[in-house]
Amino acid sequence: MRWRFDRSSFLISIVLFFVEVVIAKFLDDAFIRPYGGDILVVILIYYFVKSFVRIKPLYLALGVLFFAYMVEVGQYFKMVEVLGLQDYKVMRIVLGTSFSWGDILCYTVGAIICYLIDRKEK
Repeated sequence: MRWRFDRSSFLISIVLFFVEVVIAKFLDDAFIRPYGGDILVVILIYYFVKSFVRIKPLYLALGVLFFAYMVEVGQYFKMVEVLGLQDYKVMRIVLGTSFSWGDILCYTVGAIICYLIDRKEK
């Protein structure tokens, strides 16, 4: 692992962030918001980290996936309430408040997409 700045990965992460904001603010459907948003958040984190670190795509995808799983496990154990952050809307959005196996599946799909896109990279 080496530190660096990759402008294209950073720009991808910024674009994905704005797509996530648009989804959160303006979509209230039964598919894109709950599933597409969860897939995209893993891709967003992947490219954000990739902006600053040179690491094998498999390791990065697995690391981001593990992080996403831990956030979801935190939701299972009601970490927002445990940390006393339930009154802060931003923290409820960022950390989430409800565990879902569907989210776990979406995070896995997002990590697989990242790996498939970058697998040729060293």
